[in-house]
Amino acid sequence: MSNKSIGAVILAAGKGTRMHSDLAKVLHTIGGRPMLSYSVELARMAGAERVVAVIGHQAPRVRELCAAPGLLFVEQRPQLGTGHAVLQARDAFAGFAGRVLVLCGDVPLLRPATIAALIDHHDATGATVTVMTVVLPVPGSYGRVVKDAKGEVLKIVEARDATEAEMEIREINTGIYCADSEFLFSAVTRIDNCNAQGEYYLTDIMAIARRDGLRTQAYVTAEATEAMGVNTPEELDRARRLVAARVEAVRTTEADLKS
Repeated sequence: MSNKSIGAVILAAGKGTRMHSDLAKVLHTIGGRPMLSYSVELARMAGAERVVAVIGHQAPRVRELCAAPGLLFVEQRPQLGTGHAVLQARDAFAGFAGRVLVLCGDVPLLRPATIAALIDHHDATGATVTVMTVVLPVPGSYGRVVKDAKGEVLKIVEARDATEAEMEIREINTGIYCADSEFLFSAVTRIDNCNAQGEYYLTDIMAIARRDGLRTQAYVTAEATEAMGVNTPEELDRARRLVAARVEAVRTTEADLKS
């Protein structure tokens, strides 16, 4: 792994309407901990020197329940999309030179080894920005990853903006990125909102990098479950079961080693 610095921006501003709860989505607990805490811990385990959580809905409560040593909070108001969210973290990264992970506060199952592999792929390929992707048999409403013949990413297209041909693509965006900091915080100032939602999509940084003549990459992770976002009560229940199974597996392994 490169000796360049690592930082992390964690997107955690959303209300989580599909959770059908008054509680901010990232405050729902898994294993007795707020969901956001898993992404904070992951960033630290990846070696992040600077970790910034972008919050919005129920911001005071998120600050209170998710406070951690060295964790910085910035607020996104109003909430105008993921690109706009990352822009709110720019000042917190003033003077920072290195790579920035973009993580999601509602993706609690990512393992440290997977993030390490993303960073290694980013460094080994000389990319300016790398997106973590998965290949799904039924991609549904996820953003499609459009590549050139060499496998570099041309753009990411949200499903609602995709053509019929693009909807046939099975490789999808997880919302997790590794990007060179200077490029990232420049690119998010150049995103427009000319799309079906009228939002500033972070996905557009891939196309911006290509226009700048910079290298873009996708790191395809084999385990789609790790990149699962928690957006509904059913997905929350599933995440709780998976985390509990991991904890039990560790306990079993430790017990076997002692016996």
